[in-house]
Amino acid sequence: MDEREKLRKFRELDDAFAQALRELEKPNSRLNIPTGPPVRSLAEREAEEQQQREQAFRQRLESLMKEYAQPTESVAHLLRTMRSLGHIA
Repeated sequence: MDEREKLRKFRELDDAFAQALRELEKPNSRLNIPTGPPVRSLAEREAEEQQQREQAFRQRLESLMKEYAQPTESVAHLLRTMRSLGHIA
């Protein structure tokens, strides 16, 4: 692409941008501006990730309980003991 063609395309883009700005400045402007998907807050994403980690932990724990034939009460007692000793938060 030669320099003239580049300059022409730049001017077209500049004109289109200037026109869009003028439209935005008009009172009662009804431009249909695409906004994309809604933006989730960081806190929402972190909460969702935490929930997924907890679900994965529960599934893994249940799987291990079945594999080693351990009842819920026994595992609950083990977890309480570990927590009291400071091994888990």
